[in-house]
Amino acid sequence: MQKGFALTQLIFLPVLVFAVVIHECAHGIVAKWCGDDTADREGRITLNPIKHIDLWGTIIIPILLIVSNAGLMFGWAKPVPVNPNNFRSFKRDDIYVSMAGPASNFIIAIISALLIAALMIALPQSESSTGSMNGFSQFASSLLVYSIQINLVLAVFNLLPIPPLDGSHVVASLLPDHLGDQYRSLGFMGMFILVAMMATGVIGRVINPILNQLFGLMASLIQTLS
Repeated sequence: MQKGFALTQLIFLPVLVFAVVIHECAHGIVAKWCGDDTADREGRITLNPIKHIDLWGTIIIPILLIVSNAGLMFGWAKPVPVNPNNFRSFKRDDIYVSMAGPASNFIIAIISALLIAALMIALPQSESSTGSMNGFSQFASSLLVYSIQINLVLAVFNLLPIPPLDGSHVVASLLPDHLGDQYRSLGFMGMFILVAMMATGVIGRVINPILNQLFGLMASLIQTLS
């Protein structure tokens, strides 16, 4: 069991890091398209994970969850710097930039599903008929399955309309100016709301039905293509 657990973390952690790095890079790239090159000037539009490490979200929290055998993995990267004052259209571009992160995770999940289908097609007939896989195929398949799961969880979680998550920016930009400003003023107070909702299981009850539907769609896509 310890060996299996270690292998799981060996696959899980790099996929999680890659997913959050892509998420943050997407914010920076779209912000640049919208007129704000802050992230680019500060060297944050990069796949180098060191540039995106957040002491708590990328190191301490994941390690504590692993050591405590909490049964879940959660983390985040250091947000890319964005100056909305440079946007060409504040509300429109704030929505674009906020949606870029979750959209990038959805795209990676779809690509991972396509790669699983391609892997199944490429397997020798003997492996396909018996359902057995060699070591490399099994590792690649596990990695891609984790990629689908992690990226879908990140996308759906970040779309929750609770500050400072991406979904809150979308909601604030759609509200009338005075209400939007009040909503944004919650800032990191929203983190306490998120922690409370996670601790009481509310988050799970909200996003799990959505995730189950998305996982089902990915499975159907793989089955159809393979």
